[in-house]
Amino acid sequence: MIRIGIVGIGFMGMTHFEAAKKLKGAKVTAIATRDPKKLAGDWSSIQGNFGPRGGKVDLSKVKKYSDFHAMLADPDIDLIDICLPNDQHEPAVLDSLLAGKHTIVEKAIALEVSAAERMVAAATKAKRMLMVAHVLPFFPEFKFAAECIQSGKYGKLRTAHFRRVISKPDWSADMADISKTGGPGIDLHIHDNHFIGLTCGVPNAVYSRGILEKGFMQHVTTQYLYDDPEKTVSCISGGISAKGLAFAHGFEINLEKATLLYDFNTLGGEPLVNRPLTLATADGKVTQPKLKGGAEWCSAFTSELQVAVDAVIAGKEPALLSGALARDALKMCYLEAKSIASGKPVKVK
Repeated sequence: MIRIGIVGIGFMGMTHFEAAKKLKGAKVTAIATRDPKKLAGDWSSIQGNFGPRGGKVDLSKVKKYSDFHAMLADPDIDLIDICLPNDQHEPAVLDSLLAGKHTIVEKAIALEVSAAERMVAAATKAKRMLMVAHVLPFFPEFKFAAECIQSGKYGKLRTAHFRRVISKPDWSADMADISKTGGPGIDLHIHDNHFIGLTCGVPNAVYSRGILEKGFMQHVTTQYLYDDPEKTVSCISGGISAKGLAFAHGFEINLEKATLLYDFNTLGGEPLVNRPLTLATADGKVTQPKLKGGAEWCSAFTSELQVAVDAVIAGKEPALLSGALARDALKMCYLEAKSIASGKPVKVK
């Protein structure tokens, strides 16, 4: 049984706590937070841009730490799960690895590329796994799309367009502080760069237009440029939508023998699927594929954490949660910001 300790009980900490209830071969045995109300099981102040608000939680069978470092000294914890604000990721990860713990940290891996480099190097030195919780490939619609692209079942990729937008993240002070999160251009859009790198490949250059605030992207539209001039990959992402549109994501992907469509929104506080995952094939047929995965709001996070748990058991870092892949997605965000500032394409080294 892999014993998990969660650090940071905000919305993502709560999400991981709920998601872990369905894990096989693992359970959450400890939490760490400086908030005495949360340690007492009152999570009613927690909310995010999807899923339910927090409530009362039974923590009678869970160890509770107000000091994160006391958790690291606990020999009965196998995997540290860091769900702190982005600006706190590096020191927490470095301390966890130094304590000899396998570590998973919420995306973004860090706010600065240099910090991400240090984190990846520290994991190598400690001979412990650093996994970064990029959950998008575990959502059934995106998992299906990735499998279609990577398998070549419907021929090679011709075009792909992704969309991921939110309203201003004002549900917590930490999320609203661009200096702590990197703004939507990192905290939100890094999902797209991670998924595009994973499925479409690393581009030669990016050409971006958008809105910068304190050097961070608030909104971005990017064209990813590849050797093949007919391979067209683009994305629109940002945090300037009206409050009624709290969240939206989706895609339109054209393969040689098929088109994939998906469009989900949180509109007026309610989930709305404008277009469920739809597969249109070259023979004229249109279907809605049956998707694997749970129907609960946190099911994708359960799948993500299960991969991390299985990796700890097997002793091998999983490709989907690779720290190096997460670092490269962060690098892409900064190249896009550079392209917006210069008004020119920026090469990807």
